[in-house]
Amino acid sequence: MATDYDAPRRGESEDLPEDSLEELKAKRNDAQSGAVDTDEGELADNFELPGADLSGEEMTVKVLPKQADEFTCSSCFLVHHRNRLAGERNGKYVCRDCAA
Repeated sequence: MATDYDAPRRGESEDLPEDSLEELKAKRNDAQSGAVDTDEGELADNFELPGADLSGEEMTVKVLPKQADEFTCSSCFLVHHRNRLAGERNGKYVCRDCAA
């Protein structure tokens, strides 16, 4: 179908059917008579916020010493396996990520 681009355009409001004032009031009253809102404080108790105080928590993590086939990167200070070794910089080991 061909479109006449010079013809006046109809807005979205013109496409919608017009409701009477009584119908709009009835819709508004129906929308307002919904379920009672829940207490926001109860909902907030279930969420943990980032940076929350975890000083009372105990972590149980087994820490292993650096193995013979691992090295510490002199740039990012992470312990990597030897296959991540890119080379040496000033006599210190550098991982592939930091060398790139």
